[in-house]
Amino acid sequence: MDFFTPIVDDPYWFGQIAAANALSDVYAMGGEPKTAMNLVAFPLKEMDLSILRQILEGGIEKMKEAGVVLVGGHSIEDSELKYGLSVTGFVHPDRVLVKGGLKSGDRLILTKPLGTGVINTAIKADMAGPELIDRITRLMAELNRDAAHVMAGFLVHACTDITGFGLLGHLAEMILNTGHGILLRAGDVPIMPEAIEFAGMGLLPAGAYKNKEFRLSMVESSPGLDSLMVDLFFDPQTSGGLLIAISEEHAARLLESLIDKGVTQSRIIGEVISGSEEKIFII
Repeated sequence: MDFFTPIVDDPYWFGQIAAANALSDVYAMGGEPKTAMNLVAFPLKEMDLSILRQILEGGIEKMKEAGVVLVGGHSIEDSELKYGLSVTGFVHPDRVLVKGGLKSGDRLILTKPLGTGVINTAIKADMAGPELIDRITRLMAELNRDAAHVMAGFLVHACTDITGFGLLGHLAEMILNTGHGILLRAGDVPIMPEAIEFAGMGLLPAGAYKNKEFRLSMVESSPGLDSLMVDLFFDPQTSGGLLIAISEEHAARLLESLIDKGVTQSRIIGEVISGSEEKIFII
């Protein structure tokens, strides 16, 4: 179950993004989403019902794309607009993927670029142009379905999707109580170039600072690394990509298969290491 307040002005695209974000949790566990229920909070006295209609249309279109059936939902009147889904999916018990299944030597593959939090902050400040707004909106509305379907053909050890805790926050969750650490190669992490530019201007969302405060003790970065990159790795994402852990032996073939399927911004960004006191080392 996942829902949030609008992050784009267009109601239809907000519905698309919120639905894609909710569906992503099932894909990240190796499952196939099948049914969903709408979750709506709507300020009836302040907004026209046509806005709600457009939001729901966007959500339904995204569910149709995913092959998901809408079976109902629940709405309440609220002072703040919110929308999302409660999703039910299927997966064989032996194929359920969790965050903590990492093995030493695993390679980590990220399937979408980072930067949505920073760019959305720039959009709110009226500093992003129409082309960038369109591109970031479509990226957030993009399903993780194709990546999940490719991943299903491989022996994957762990998976999560990158959302509100940022890349480093979710990596920290993956190594907690495992005895493993992460070696993250900053130059290999896909980041939208505009996000780097805006972050350099100080346009970081509040969530990035909260994520950093919570998990920075688990992070060690090379002396020569720009601190801006660490901030970007804490940037909270909306409907981010999958982060997949797979053996070194199969990582290159999985990456090639992802790119062949159209998940073209996928990259190997690091590896799992042992005996590192559950730390994330950024080089």
